[in-house]
Amino acid sequence: MTDLRCKLLVIGGGPGGYVCASRAARMGVDTILVEGNRVGGTCLNVGCIPSKALIHTAQSYHHALQQAAGAAHGVHVSDPRLDWNEAGEWRNDVVSRLCAGVTGLLERSGVKSLSGWATFRDGKTVEVRGETGVTVIRAEHVVIATGSRPVDLPGLPIGGRVLDSTGALALDHLPESIAVVGAGYIGLELGTAFAKLGSKVTMIEVGPRILPLYDEKLTRPVRRRLDDLGVELMLDTRVTGWDEGSSTLNLLGGDAESALNVQHVLVTIGRAPNTDGLGLEELHLRQSGPFLEIDDRCQTSMRGVYAIGDVTPGPMLAHRAMAQAEVVADVVAGKAAAWDRICVPAVCFTDPEIVSVGALPGEVPEDIKAVVKEFAFRANGRALTLDDVEGFVRIVYRETDHLILGVQATGPGVSELVSGFALVIEAGLRLEDVAATIHAHPTISEAFQEAALLGASMANHG
Repeated sequence: MTDLRCKLLVIGGGPGGYVCASRAARMGVDTILVEGNRVGGTCLNVGCIPSKALIHTAQSYHHALQQAAGAAHGVHVSDPRLDWNEAGEWRNDVVSRLCAGVTGLLERSGVKSLSGWATFRDGKTVEVRGETGVTVIRAEHVVIATGSRPVDLPGLPIGGRVLDSTGALALDHLPESIAVVGAGYIGLELGTAFAKLGSKVTMIEVGPRILPLYDEKLTRPVRRRLDDLGVELMLDTRVTGWDEGSSTLNLLGGDAESALNVQHVLVTIGRAPNTDGLGLEELHLRQSGPFLEIDDRCQTSMRGVYAIGDVTPGPMLAHRAMAQAEVVADVVAGKAAAWDRICVPAVCFTDPEIVSVGALPGEVPEDIKAVVKEFAFRANGRALTLDDVEGFVRIVYRETDHLILGVQATGPGVSELVSGFALVIEAGLRLEDVAATIHAHPTISEAFQEAALLGASMANHG
């Protein structure tokens, strides 16, 4: 058994864990990071990065097919062909390069990395079991950054041809047909990608609409695109069983039972925090449901024990974990820091993309009178040159002083606009501030200024 001591121990090497460890070490904090698998966590290895790489491959192939069918814009393409293995190799190479980059970052920062699985003995002592044996680490501060995992659907456990998102991204073949259970952002992103690659996709959602966190106007363009791609959408429908032998998925919609024959089933009904197996029962940390409660410095109910990312209440997003990691690293390094962010931007890499910061129109408190202005991409020159005019930019602002409360958009490339939207909310800008900011022409971002001009005076192209 090996004994180690350090000032900061970080459990989990995902986006929250490695950012926290690296930042703290660069500020002179003696830091150890423990990770059971490859650094990078779900995001880099089996989540955000490989899924966006798959989406890019799917869009490239789909575009080539469209050009072959109609010689769009004068570009003639013949016989587009998808090599699934080559696409997978490229995707894996992207993941490997990023993980190697994280490993290098940790080394350059002076972080000591340890491979193994951690269990608390008490709030200052953690036991790590790895291939080389057991290591006991005593630390002044411990950060729990163990992320989350996909949730199983009762009666439909993951295994065989029933996949979670990790299994779907690791397929060694393109499925001829796939049923996606759950029409949240993970299901829609992957389902749309498989449809563009040529799979017959059926989406099954127990609720009455897709992406229930957003209003119907934001999601309407996505539904139209699903129709264009031939995706069958079954709402108000629940799964009642799966027969692996006959590849039959049994469904119940209303009072009507039905059966769907598909090659694979992809379950994307949510994620659960990885708080089990850590020995947390010994610490008796205060919890909110399955999540660990934290204060504005990300400290749990036990002094010196912090939690960040998916194990804490809030949206399970890598950039939220990274922001929390910065706070904890600064606190441990003795700097004044606290969580004071106003908004956490959200992005759905659907087709078209959807982004949101701040308040949706339906989320504004009743005692605040709000105004909503929208500018459609069909009047945006850059969108026309991209031959992609679906969508709009929307601004929600307070009527009395024009303070911007929220910004949403759906359309081409809007994921790259969301940081600017978040900056506006964090800076507390008014409608006139955006309207008076020169936006380069021709760009998609002009739609943001035009939406502001609609409220401040008049749109230039409205």
